[in-house]
Amino acid sequence: MATAAAAGEGGSGRRYWRWSKADFFPEPSALTATVPRLVDRVGSRSSEAAEAGTLRAVSENPLRRCLSWLDLAFLGFGSVVGSGVFVLTGQEARFDAGPAIPLAYAAAGFSALLSSFCYAELATEIPSAGGSFSYLRVELGDIAAFLAAGNILLEAVVGAAGLGRSWTSYLAALLGRDTDSLRIHVPALAEGFNLLDPIAVVVLVSTSAVAMSGARLTSTLNSLASVVGIAIIAFVLAAGFSHFDAGNLAPSFFPFGAAGVFRAAGVVYWSYTGFDMVATMAEETKNPGRDVPLGLISSMSSITVVYCLMSLALVGMQRYTEIDANAAYSVAFAAAGMRWARYVVALGALKGMTSGLLVGALGQARYTTQIARTHMIPPYFALVHPTTGTPIYATVAVTLGAACVALFSSLDVLASVSSISTLFIFALVAVALLVRRYHVAGATTPGQLRTFLAFLALVVLSSIGVSAYYNSRYARRWPGYAAFGCGWAAGAAGLAACAEKQRAPRVYGAPLVPWLPAMSIATNLFLMGSLGTAAYARFGICTAAMLVYYVLFGVHATYDVAHADDAAADNLEHGKIAAAPAPTTPA
Repeated sequence: MATAAAAGEGGSGRRYWRWSKADFFPEPSALTATVPRLVDRVGSRSSEAAEAGTLRAVSENPLRRCLSWLDLAFLGFGSVVGSGVFVLTGQEARFDAGPAIPLAYAAAGFSALLSSFCYAELATEIPSAGGSFSYLRVELGDIAAFLAAGNILLEAVVGAAGLGRSWTSYLAALLGRDTDSLRIHVPALAEGFNLLDPIAVVVLVSTSAVAMSGARLTSTLNSLASVVGIAIIAFVLAAGFSHFDAGNLAPSFFPFGAAGVFRAAGVVYWSYTGFDMVATMAEETKNPGRDVPLGLISSMSSITVVYCLMSLALVGMQRYTEIDANAAYSVAFAAAGMRWARYVVALGALKGMTSGLLVGALGQARYTTQIARTHMIPPYFALVHPTTGTPIYATVAVTLGAACVALFSSLDVLASVSSISTLFIFALVAVALLVRRYHVAGATTPGQLRTFLAFLALVVLSSIGVSAYYNSRYARRWPGYAAFGCGWAAGAAGLAACAEKQRAPRVYGAPLVPWLPAMSIATNLFLMGSLGTAAYARFGICTAAMLVYYVLFGVHATYDVAHADDAAADNLEHGKIAAAPAPTTPA
């Protein structure tokens, strides 16, 4: 056994370190059958048994169950508390929310917490490494899951690249240099892509190497780093509130009105992203039914409180009109006579980004592993190493993509793409939770299904309407909000009163269903509406490219995997018939 492990051989008896066409393209090409196969996949849904059970065989070796709820809580803290709170708080307090910036963090945190409740229930019901991809494949079907998969991989690459470039900027700040001083300027390249960042590449490769060594080691290192991060946050709060002046909150707490607070909430929501990575660790959790909800909800609740307090400390230390948008905490501490504190702030941001990259490397590789198990991408990336118990090929693939993007692309190009993908997936997960509660294939009657779909459509369309109206030229007029708000309330009330629940959660259930997931849909779609047209253009281009890939490759691979059992049964039956003795002719 030791010899086999050293040679990279797992339970399948095959070498882990291999490279063959069959590992990348195991199914034959069947482009002529695209239309009937596409029709088949449109109406198909996976099962819990497949996502959390049979598909694991594709990895040949299991992911190791070694994490507790406390590990998950620290992983949630490490994945979320990065550079966002240090970068975005000053910017949004200065230009959008003013002293009301804590309310913007509270609104964004409320939306993130709603999503975390949805994730917690689905992760306990479907404890798969695929996270939201698996939930959507079971509840909404193959195509919705594929679009989510494409956006998950896009978010993984873009998010990691953004953190890598932020790491370089804060390292420069810690050294007392200009934020771009450690990058290489190449005038021949286009603006936004002409500052090469080799340091970001080194950081990405280093953190991914740690993640490939094992989930237990990565979790331990993240927990130690999180303790340091908590100490730095405690310092920021203690020092900030010791210099708090309530006069800085006057003369107006809402200088930009409620609209400014919501604009800021849409931007600072980026500071909360990353908690979904915790859900991907369910397959490696000792007791996912208990540990995932505890770890996920406890980390998100505490992070929301911390963000609100940190932002309040900033606007209490310095009047919002005097806040430096680029280095808010450092400048505020300097104004209070604590110039040395900027190094603590920079260190805290570096720690946060390093933890985010560590946890991100874990979660992104698990997403990729489950997607590869379904053959939507080559199953080569689903293989788990027998010694480390980690998906090394998946980790390397995501890291190489992120490193290439981080080397060239600036942060402003990356942020909008990542945000819209995240919010889109969170909204789909809330829809999936409602589908899970109200629809069971073979048990839900056509009448019950029509009732459910009608009220669900009312919730979704009303949510889109509020978002579109808020961003229209009529945004200051109340009748539109009243109409769309009543539509949303009627849809949620209809689900509660008229649609019949078909299933109860087995272990943990999100509270206040259907109201909570319906509100999650509304808040995520509302925040999506706050993003600019450039973000939607990039999102549309990426989605179109994903659909082309799905039609040419994904639909055939997933069709063959889904029908493999049927084909095996047919072959077995034909074999029995062929082997049967010929009937004898009576004498």
